[in-house]
Order: sequence, then structure tokens, then C-alpha cells
Amino acid sequence: MQFKDIVGQDEVKNHLIQTVKDDRISHAQLFLGPEGSGSLALAMAYAQFISCINKLENDSCGECSSCRKYNKLVHPDLHFSYPFFAKHKEDTALTFIEEWRKAFLANPYLGLDEWRDHLSADNKQANINIAEAHSIISKLSLKPFESEYKVLIMWLPEYLEKSGNALLKIIEEPSQKTLFLLVAQSQDQILNTILSRTQIVKIPKLKTKEIEQYLIKEKGADTNKAAQLAYLSNGNLQTAQHLLIHQENDYHELFLSWLRSCWGNQGLKIVEYTDGELSKMGRENQKNFLRYGINLMRECMLFMANASELIHLPEKELEFISKFSQILNLAKAEAIADELEKAHFHIERNANPKILFLDVSLKLVKILKFNSLPKGTQHILL
Repeated sequence: MQFKDIVGQDEVKNHLIQTVKDDRISHAQLFLGPEGSGSLALAMAYAQFISCINKLENDSCGECSSCRKYNKLVHPDLHFSYPFFAKHKEDTALTFIEEWRKAFLANPYLGLDEWRDHLSADNKQANINIAEAHSIISKLSLKPFESEYKVLIMWLPEYLEKSGNALLKIIEEPSQKTLFLLVAQSQDQILNTILSRTQIVKIPKLKTKEIEQYLIKEKGADTNKAAQLAYLSNGNLQTAQHLLIHQENDYHELFLSWLRSCWGNQGLKIVEYTDGELSKMGRENQKNFLRYGINLMRECMLFMANASELIHLPEKELEFISKFSQILNLAKAEAIADELEKAHFHIERNANPKILFLDVSLKLVKILKFNSLPKGTQHILL
């Protein structure tokens, strides 16, 4: 993995490269960033850059013997630790290394749900067990085989639980030229004893435009679809890729038509939508459609609260909220968003889509046409 292959994050890349040039490589670093931000990919590119035999000015060469092994995740001085679903108490990350290599090489932005799909989870809880902690200590007690550094990349140390305390001594006083790169999403869920021993590298979520350009150039998405999905993904490249696989509809046009029929109290059209378009689009698309509507209503609320500097929307969506806000107020927008969130919750739990979307449609008619608001929203009527 090279820095040039990672979407965005130029500021973080420059910082990491400079630490190597200045010989200021901290032995224990925590890459802290939300899912889909590229934090795991950055840790890999950083480790590869450090171990590269023929470093370029701002990246690893990608061609030396070290880089070739890193590209296949088989370098003898590169070790991984990650949550897994242990079938036996002696299972460690090494038990699942082939699945890990396959998953990461297919998608360096993977999340825990995607990783779970690569394993036979059997309803078990993911964790990094005490056997894995002992395995890490054993591996890192050895001298490097080829490179200057031994590197351990631990993905999601939040799953260490109390077994992580076994690693405190080796993290605080590692053998010479040992590098710990912890890749986390939630600082609050990491053991404080481990957190206090690491240098934090904060990684922001990706910009909407960066994801949009990635979907167009790397995934061949058309401009409108890329703009919609980048907006929906909220800075998460993993989510954007998932949406691209499952999206079969133009959510903007579909949502707009649905709202129009509800605003006009067009009973027959509403039934046509709920029995046809909405109920037959598939569960993943239904969830994404509702998520799109929720996000759009939130942007409407920002627009009406005169916080337009916080709105970053594609042109079609921006035109929609400026017009729709003329017939809306904060109370209605909040009530619509609330109904869509409830629908999303029930779709995830296998509710009947025909019944659900008809019920939501009738509630939207009451909100839009008859100003009938749920309790708790009337107080913000404008």
C-alpha cells in the first residue's frame, strides 16, 4: 500500500512522511479516525514507507523486495492483530491470516461488518483475546528478519478489553526498533492504560468531493450518482462503495416524487409508490432511500436555521431544499425526519415494506397537508 493509492488525507500523509525524514518515528502511535476514512490504509502505507529500501521523496518505491512483500502482506517483519470470532480459546489472529489478507487486499477501507462476512462468525462476539495478546508478545520478542523495524498493526484495539493489559509492558518498553501502529475508531472505548502510552494521529473523515471523484475515476460511476452517494456516505468511503453496489435508483427523483404525492394528498399515487417503486426496490435500497431522505431533511433544517455555510450539497439537492423550505418549517422538517428514522429502524428489522411505506406516507400527508404534528415538535413551529 502506497500513499498515492489512498484517497485524500494529504495533510496526514505529509505529517507521517516528515516523521520518517526527521527520524522522529514514535514507537507507539494511535491512528484515530472514523470508519472509511482510510486510517488502516494510512498505517499500512506508513509501515511500508518506513521499511522501503529505495524510498522516493514522498512515498515508498513499490518495487523493492520489501515493498513487494508488503503489497502481498507477507513481509516477515509485518504483523497484524485484529478482532476475530474465536472458535477455540487458543485461536489467535494468525488463525485467520489468510482471510485477513484477502479482505484487506480487496478493500483497505473495510469495516467490521465486512470483515465479519469473511469469517464464520456463528453469532459470536468479536474480540482480541488473551491468547492473541500472548502471541503478540512472543512475535515481537524476536529480532527483525529483514527490515530495520518490526511492525505490528493492530486494527480496532477497542476490542482488546482487559486482555490488553498484558501488552502494557511491551508497548511501554519494546525491544529496539519495534513499531506499534494501533488503528482505532473510538478513543473512548480504548483502555486508558494503552491510550496513555501512544501518540495520537488524528485522521478526519473524507471530504464529499474526494469521495465523489474516487467513485467517478476508480469505480466508473456517473457524475449524478457519484454526487448522491458521496453526499449519503458522510465521509465514509466504505459506505460509499457499499451504496454503489446496492443502488439501483435515483434517490433524489424518487424521494421528490414521493413527497409531492404526499403534499398533494394523492391517494392513488401514494398507493402506486408504496406497492410498486418503494416496496420492490430491495431492502438495502430501501434503507439507503430512507437515509437519503433523513439527510435531506437535516439539510433543510440547517437551511431554515440560516446555517447555509454548513450545507454541502450537490446542485440538484440544493435547489430542492431552497424550494421545499418555502412550504416547510422546522417543526415539519423535524417531524418528517423522525418518521423516516423510525421507518429505517423497522426496515432493518424486516418490517413488511408495503405496510410500512403506506403508513409513513399517510403520516407525511398529515404533517405536510394538515399540519398534524407529533407531540414534542409543536414547540418549534415558526
